[in-house]
Amino acid sequence: MRTAVCVADALVPGPGALADRVEAFRQQYVIPPAKLEPVFRRAIAECRARTAAAMELPAGEEFHLEFVTNKPWSGYNWYQGNFHSLIQVNTELPIFIDRAIDLACHEGYPGHHVYNLMLEQHLVKDRGWREFTVYPLFSPQSLIAEGSANFGIEVAFPGEARVAFERDVLFPLAGLDPSTAERYYKVLARLDGLSYAGNEAARDYLDGRRTAAQAVDWLVSYTLTSRLRAEQRVRFFDTYRSYVINYNYGKDLVRHFVEGRGGTIQHPDVRWRVFRDLISSPRLPSGLGAMSDR
Repeated sequence: MRTAVCVADALVPGPGALADRVEAFRQQYVIPPAKLEPVFRRAIAECRARTAAAMELPAGEEFHLEFVTNKPWSGYNWYQGNFHSLIQVNTELPIFIDRAIDLACHEGYPGHHVYNLMLEQHLVKDRGWREFTVYPLFSPQSLIAEGSANFGIEVAFPGEARVAFERDVLFPLAGLDPSTAERYYKVLARLDGLSYAGNEAARDYLDGRRTAAQAVDWLVSYTLTSRLRAEQRVRFFDTYRSYVINYNYGKDLVRHFVEGRGGTIQHPDVRWRVFRDLISSPRLPSGLGAMSDR
């Protein structure tokens, strides 16, 4: 974590607190409100096309997009059954350009929407296992669901594919300078290394070792987020408690499982196959194998 902070400091030089500098840097990459819907719909279309090219999706599947406010999360998938989802995006805070692909993949393709429809297709419709029409949110299943949704972003956009697509398509569509895309994602890659600090903030807050205000301060200092976003994150802790580990630990667990079976970035066909099999079958986190580095 300290290395990530040092690198971020070097990438965003200048006076003032590092968290403030990072936030000022990221504010240059906010999607203008009038551009939100076209940017998100283009991101969704690309995520779906890449997923459909690698795995067969049921006929008639679709999801609907809504923009909402006053939520403790940035995006949510409400699976409706029969291969339909409602995806909601929280516009309470400004939305950065990277969130378009993040949410389109995570909530949609090949994330939650595909995860749920694959389980419905293979377990409910094909096998008649009606118990899989019920999804217990606070269960081990969510570690795989959230982990695969996050890792699915890299499955759909391996290597430099994401930066290239955003630079050439989404940045111009949002009215942002495409020539700065590489630097933006270089900064984001370093900030991603700080995600586990959020788990520690949640642990100490939920265990009563930090107040809400102290948890906000911790998040600002150690995840380099704005105070408003840190406050929203603490509201997430209040609502979903230890669910927060599903996103980063779950992602690392799924990566370990997929790459351990040959699904590396150098072998995209194998990566898609292992990933598809994972989200199409009943699994428990214990079946994915332990990770030695966490």
